[in-house]
Amino acid sequence: MPDRVFTVEEANALIPRLEIILSQLQQYSRVLRDVIADLSEASGEVPDALTTEQLLALRPEVRPVATAMEGLLREIEATGAHFKGLALGLVDFPAEIDGDTILLCWQFGEKEVGYYHTLDGGFAGRKPLHPAVERVRSLQ
Repeated sequence: MPDRVFTVEEANALIPRLEIILSQLQQYSRVLRDVIADLSEASGEVPDALTTEQLLALRPEVRPVATAMEGLLREIEATGAHFKGLALGLVDFPAEIDGDTILLCWQFGEKEVGYYHTLDGGFAGRKPLHPAVERVRSLQ
């Protein structure tokens, strides 16, 4: 059982802040990708082979970017939501439908939560929330 269970309204209330956070994360990510690409080109190493520790040792000036990203990720997690990845900009919110725990699924760019999936369904298993919205409730 998750620590926090959301209603659709509670999840939607977080969307404006999540939009800002994910936008900042994407900006910081671009900075890190550029630095990694430069290092990769200079060294001939595959970009994926570089660990965070190696990156910070080689380019300590990007530490504030990495630190800011970590803070933003902690901010998302502190809400009780689950950050699922920057590539698709996904955030899940534990909820309940008819006594079953599900995940309300929001993707960066969507104005509100419009989908859900089972705990093991993932993004590929997203279903429209509209028919089920009346059955989503909080256990708090």
